[in-house]
Parts: sequence; C-alpha cells; structure tokens
Amino acid sequence: MTLDAANLSLLGQLADQGIAPFNQMDISQARGFMSGMRATIGPGPDLYQVSETTIESAGHEIRLRMLSPTAISTGIIVYFHGGGWCLMGIEDYDSLGRFLAEETGCTVILVDYRLAPEHPYPAAIDDAWAALVWADNNRFAVGGSTHCPLLVMGDSAGGNLAAVVAQKAGLAAQPILAQQILIYPVVQPDTNGQSYLNPENQGLLGKRSMEWFWNHYLTDVQARHAPQASPLLAVDVNGLPHTLLITAEHDVLCDEGQAYALKLVDAGIDVQWRQFTGQMHGFFTLLNVLPESVCARKYITDGIKARLKSLKSITV
Repeated sequence: MTLDAANLSLLGQLADQGIAPFNQMDISQARGFMSGMRATIGPGPDLYQVSETTIESAGHEIRLRMLSPTAISTGIIVYFHGGGWCLMGIEDYDSLGRFLAEETGCTVILVDYRLAPEHPYPAAIDDAWAALVWADNNRFAVGGSTHCPLLVMGDSAGGNLAAVVAQKAGLAAQPILAQQILIYPVVQPDTNGQSYLNPENQGLLGKRSMEWFWNHYLTDVQARHAPQASPLLAVDVNGLPHTLLITAEHDVLCDEGQAYALKLVDAGIDVQWRQFTGQMHGFFTLLNVLPESVCARKYITDGIKARLKSLKSITV
C-alpha cells in the first residue's frame, strides 16, 4: 500500500512551500520548522490541573509539566517527546499530552530533556532516567495515590529514550513499570536496512535525515551499538513490562520497530503491536493534520486503559 491521500497532501504542501529535508537544514531552521507546526495542531482539552516543576539531572535542571485530568489519576505516564534528540520540547507536545491525559485518566508528565547537539548523548538518557525516578518517588503528589501505576511512553527518539529507561528499570528491578508505550521508536543505528532504502518511506523522515539526527546526537558510530543508545541490541531484555508498540508502514524506522516487538515476544514479554498502513513517520503526533492520528491514539489509549484495568483487577 502507498501513502494515503492525507499523507501525500501534506508532503505536497511542504514541497510547495519549499520546505527542505532536515538534513538540508541547520539546527535552528529545523527547530523553527517544527515549532511552526503548533498552530496547525491546535490546543488540547482543558484539564483538572496543569503544573510544572524542575528537577536536577547530572548537574542540570530540567523542566517537567504535569497534565492531570482528575484529582486522583488512574496512572502516571512519563512521556518523552520525539524530534531526533535535537528538536522540539514540551510546548510542542502539550496538546497531545492533554488528549492522552483526558482519554486515559492518567497524569501525563512531559519531560523537557536536554537536546543535542548542545547536549549530546547521553544527556537525554540521564534526564529521562531522572524524570522516571522522580515520578516513581512522587506518585502521591503527581497522581493522588501512592499506588498509581507508572508507565513510560515516547515517540521516535522519545521512544528510544522510553525503551532505554525501561530496560534500565528492568535490570535494576526498579522503578516498577506497568507498561511501556513505544511509538515508532528508534532502536538501532543501521540506516541501510530495507525500510531505510525504500523510496516510498522518504517522507517527513528519510534515510539522510535520520543519519543527520544520529550525527548530531552521537558522533561515535561504534558507541551507537551500545544498548543505552540502541535498545534492540541489548542482550538481556528480561524484566520489561507489558509493551504497547506501533509502527508506520512507510517509515524508515518501520522494520526496527517490528524487530523490537518480535525480540520482546521471543523473550516472553507481553507485547501488543500494530502497524498502521499508508502512514509515514510522525503521523501519530500530527493532530488535526493526519486523520489516522486519531485512530492511532485511540488504539494506544484503549491499550493503556485495558492494561490499567487488568492491573486493578489483580490487586482487588
């Protein structure tokens, strides 16, 4: 199946506007382009409470935004945004976070982790881990109950961070995670696989652009093979929680996302995976732009609610 009409229309509009691929931009241009999408995406719903705090990570302060739908949440989702470890921030994800909070009953914590190239690997991982540990230690303050299940979630490079900290938590046996939700995650460094070379997959994120992001995030090519950078290459994936993972058919990251799902299944991890046909990388976060983003978000929020319901039934 080729890209659907909405995806093709968006790519056509960007081409008509003269928008270059990321690998032909500098960092400031790429950041400006992505921040310009906020107005198109629009605002999210009003919530019970929106608050912010700062925490320390590796000698730096990072910002967290808590989006709470109710006084007592059904869970806490620590969310790491996408953007190739280089672009975007919590303002760009405020609308998505609000929808996720409203539709799951969970408090969503958006993490403003440090960006490359100013703060290259492993700064983002340090910040992601610090945020997860902070959420674990503050479940009552954030979710209204010390028994709030803790979930980790991210898309693209944020999916990479979510997978990395979930592996770290699994190896340490803490924090205890109820679920990891991975949206077309980056999980390995090889950009010469079939999904990278497919001409129909060179949409918002093409092969050259993914290489551009890797080169800004982690210049040492050999270091990219460490599990802390590429979680698909981890030898031990035991201890991981229930996993909800989606891929996009026409995404350079498609094959590696599927490979990670299969790796976890082989390790005995409970995995729920779905590939969205006719979609390109980034479709999930393009609210009010690509209609299939609504379907994908429902799939994800239904999966989160089902997981939380199953946990509640076990503890009753």
